[in-house]
Amino acid sequence: MNNKFDISLLILRIVLGVIFFLHGWVKFQDGIGNTVGWFESIGLPGVLAYGVAGLELVGGLLLVLGLFSRVVAGLLAVLMVGAILKVKLAVGFLGNGQMAGYELDFAFLAMAAVIAINGAGAYSLDQVIFKEKQVGTGKSFG
Repeated sequence: MNNKFDISLLILRIVLGVIFFLHGWVKFQDGIGNTVGWFESIGLPGVLAYGVAGLELVGGLLLVLGLFSRVVAGLLAVLMVGAILKVKLAVGFLGNGQMAGYELDFAFLAMAAVIAINGAGAYSLDQVIFKEKQVGTGKSFG
């Protein structure tokens, strides 16, 4: 593919990765017990908070590096679907004045879907280690 596409994927990957990394970091930094309690308060198993925070933290870092990007992005997309359906859908797209809506979660879902579909691009460890193929062309990114 062309250089513009690879640079676009790099930017998308780094931005999304940093955002998720920081969200996971905060969950652990503030005390994961707070997140566990919040999960339980909305009817989810508290132990799920560890998986979500871990996926955000480790998955965010992996996206920045461009390692296992399709799998990580797919998992983050599923996470965003869950967040939208379980937490944000009831307050609407733009929120209700007391809670943000799902507009940002929807954007993160779209970003993750783009990476899951297209891969990490030329500027990634996926390309260096696995010689990942471009979608639909059979050609390697390099």
